[in-house]
Amino acid sequence: MPEKLKTEEQLGIIHNEIVKTYDLQGGINHVEGVNLPSNPEMVDIVKKLMHLLFPGFYSVERIHSGNLSNWSGYILDAVYQRLFLQILRSLCFDRKQNKHQEHQEEAEKITLEVLAQIPKIRVLLKKDVEAAYIGDPAAQSHEEVIMSYPSIQAISLHRFAHEMYIRDVPLIPRMISEYAHTKTGIDIHPGSIIGESLFIDHGTGVVIGETCRIGDNVKIYQGVTLGALSFRKDDNGALVKGQKRHPTIEDNVVLYAGCNILGGDTVIGRDSVIGGNVWITESVPSRTVITFDVTKQEYRRFQKK
Repeated sequence: MPEKLKTEEQLGIIHNEIVKTYDLQGGINHVEGVNLPSNPEMVDIVKKLMHLLFPGFYSVERIHSGNLSNWSGYILDAVYQRLFLQILRSLCFDRKQNKHQEHQEEAEKITLEVLAQIPKIRVLLKKDVEAAYIGDPAAQSHEEVIMSYPSIQAISLHRFAHEMYIRDVPLIPRMISEYAHTKTGIDIHPGSIIGESLFIDHGTGVVIGETCRIGDNVKIYQGVTLGALSFRKDDNGALVKGQKRHPTIEDNVVLYAGCNILGGDTVIGRDSVIGGNVWITESVPSRTVITFDVTKQEYRRFQKK
């Protein structure tokens, strides 16, 4: 019998086989390219951002009026320095060049513009928290909503990621949205436009697509998909990008658990209610209620009085 190889020798053989795949499977390497934004770094940055958005909720130390200004200034400066570097890396990646000096001014401008939106985002988040508190009879306090509701975490990070998305920052908006997705089970593309006072109750399995538009005072339950009906292709068979593929949800709409609303031309009119497990691929007028009768296997549709 051949002598059993030592562990070091076995690892050497395994390593040689791995190295061979670096040439054969080149599409999943990033070896010679510019430095990419760091996922662990971005996760830590958005954690620090949550401190700024909700002072006193995520900090170990006690925050009070006497130290709030100095504390928030320190956090803001730290977030700026680290976010600037990640945005700079993303711009260098997008331009396919490792010339940091050429993109520093643009990275600085974008970083400052995004951070300047924090006051506006906080105004929106206060309304989101209030919507959750009012919309859920189980909610005992605003503090409970902020500390424990996945809806607030997902919407907070979305509103921040969206500001980078509309400024054409590569990679990072999706990195933030996917971090929020893994933490909350709520998948919101950073391109989607969301109005005031959104409440996603429970939240697990909710999907909101890139070109989705959501109005004010919308309530969404778990398992709802706001997705694409189909993907258009060009003459070469490639998917056409940049077109509206996802629905528009107008003000004061309620979307119950498991409903699927699909298509870029689909509009759910204001003050409508879409029942659980309903499948919609065409527009619904304002003040419409649509439910699915399981016993008769048919949809029911009527106008609100």
